[in-house]
Amino acid sequence: MKPRFQTTLRERIVLAGGIGVHSGKPVRLVLNPAEANTGLVFLRSGLPDGGSRFIEANWAKVTMTELCTVIGDGAQHMVATIEHLVAALHGMGVDNCLVEVDGPEVPIMDGSAGAFVEAIDRAGIAQLDASRRYIKILKPVRVEQGRAFAELLPADKGFRLDVEIDFKSEAIGRQRKILDLDASAFRRELARARTFGFLADVKRLVMAGFALGASLENSVGIDDDRVLNPEGLRFSDEFVRHKMLDAVGDLALAGAPILGQYRSYCGGHKLNVAALAALFADRSAYRFVEGAPAPREGARADLGLVAAPVFMPERS
Repeated sequence: MKPRFQTTLRERIVLAGGIGVHSGKPVRLVLNPAEANTGLVFLRSGLPDGGSRFIEANWAKVTMTELCTVIGDGAQHMVATIEHLVAALHGMGVDNCLVEVDGPEVPIMDGSAGAFVEAIDRAGIAQLDASRRYIKILKPVRVEQGRAFAELLPADKGFRLDVEIDFKSEAIGRQRKILDLDASAFRRELARARTFGFLADVKRLVMAGFALGASLENSVGIDDDRVLNPEGLRFSDEFVRHKMLDAVGDLALAGAPILGQYRSYCGGHKLNVAALAALFADRSAYRFVEGAPAPREGARADLGLVAAPVFMPERS
């Protein structure tokens, strides 16, 4: 793939049979190729009034960050748990996509982005005849919440993630991972890392209307200091890898790939989105650039891109 050009999916993707991890309801998801400069846009159908609504995957559209990332323009016109799908599209280098979803939540699949990456691989990625725009970080931007923090920093080239978590549970403990992100690294290091939760929190979450579809089939369960899943973990540090996966999805809401470094400690959806809000509140902290710097040493280009039929929605 030539990083200076925008991309989309080569073919339409239909994913049916999934459920929402919080709603517990079945969801049908369709990913459509889209024209250059469309970005990532959700078409939410199945609304109470029988209609549908276009919602841009943008940080300014985020309405909630408790347990998941929610975008919308009202209590009814929303889509929840978008982070794993958006991370897959962004991590694999897809700039433009129309996402149709017929319910209030993106399906959880197995709790990771693995199924989405596999679907993208099957469909293929197509190069478009339009330049890709990047967001270059010019100076540090930092947000804090108690001991937790998140910051965007300048970097020589590409995008680097540096994420650290620290839990009292011995099943997790303190974990840190640093990764230079490209499609190969995303697929290999982050895509299959699953969401996780504590058994002690389940009753409270269910009473609050969350986690109605959660199970050991789509989450890593933790009881005190042990992992409940019979198969165990996919990585010894799966927990921090999943936090990185979430960060990729949340930071994709910037609307363009970031050239810089993202560092977080004990962060999550709220701090990820707050870092973007702080960045765009300071016009001297970033600038838009066309094209991209040379890839980091060892980075591998994606090949086999072809022209694709595209869909450009009429936005309401």
